[in-house]
Amino acid sequence: MSRVLVGVKRVIDYAVKVRVKPDKTGVVTEGVKHSMNPFDEIAVEEAIKLKEKKIATEVIAVSVGPTQSQEVIRTALAMGADRGVHVEVSGKDYDLLQPIHVSKILAKLALDEKADLVILGKQAIDDDSNQTAQMTAAVLDWPQGTFCNKVEKTDAGLTITREIDGGLEVIKTKIPAVLSADLRLNTPRYATLPNIMKAKKKPLKKITPKDLGVDTAPRIEVVSVEEPPVRQAGAVVPDVDTLVGKLKEGGHI
Repeated sequence: MSRVLVGVKRVIDYAVKVRVKPDKTGVVTEGVKHSMNPFDEIAVEEAIKLKEKKIATEVIAVSVGPTQSQEVIRTALAMGADRGVHVEVSGKDYDLLQPIHVSKILAKLALDEKADLVILGKQAIDDDSNQTAQMTAAVLDWPQGTFCNKVEKTDAGLTITREIDGGLEVIKTKIPAVLSADLRLNTPRYATLPNIMKAKKKPLKKITPKDLGVDTAPRIEVVSVEEPPVRQAGAVVPDVDTLVGKLKEGGHI
């Protein structure tokens, strides 16, 4: 295995309370702290570990988005990735960018860069789509290992432990392949100050979807974005009979 392509997305930081725009066309992003998608941090860490074990020789970090997306690429470079690729999509085009578009972009880059492995976070915490890895594998016609809990290199390819409902599943796959990282795959390292400084000198190529021959015309229309309803306050009842009466009043039983 020579080259690993890892996807990194810039999302609203997980600690920030998300607010919906007054016109309900989306969420407020201006002046809001952003960071790398947590599942993508896990993907970057796994790619770097493969390099440290001499299984991979190069790690390429890719982000699709506005100019600010270069921040998360630099974070990946500071963690240990070798170079970055920024596919610039901004404004309204970025607001309507969907997993199918990102999948086609990643697939084309994987072929152009002659990657042996594509590692992505299992989902982004902003849209929770959980689609990009699966569709990237479909576009490439490569085997896929999703929700990875453990990845081991073998002579025949990879042995992958997957997180599934009710337990774990072990599969074997050949390379090249597409993987998606689950929460317990690893614990991402922190980027040290010296590595942050070194990352500024690492190569970062800037291209557009058009350069890759990918059409990013929207496939869907966002009709409305709304906050979830406010949860009503609970109440303490003195006995079971009162509880049953309240449930009947509410039409629950």
